[in-house]
Amino acid sequence: MTNGSNLVTIRDIDVPFWRIVLILVKWSIASIPALIIFGLLWVVIGWLLALVFSVPVPPVPPSP
Repeated sequence: MTNGSNLVTIRDIDVPFWRIVLILVKWSIASIPALIIFGLLWVVIGWLLALVFSVPVPPVPPSP
């Protein structure tokens, strides 16, 4: 023992296959809102960078 703690070794975890499938499905569904938020954040950062670094475009003269 080191520092008064017990050392533990895990040798096997018995989890049913369908339980793991259910967990992965829940993670997949939970990732959808996270990806939407990440995408919106990416768009806002892109807009800010475009505002800061954009070169003004001269107006196009009207066609006769």
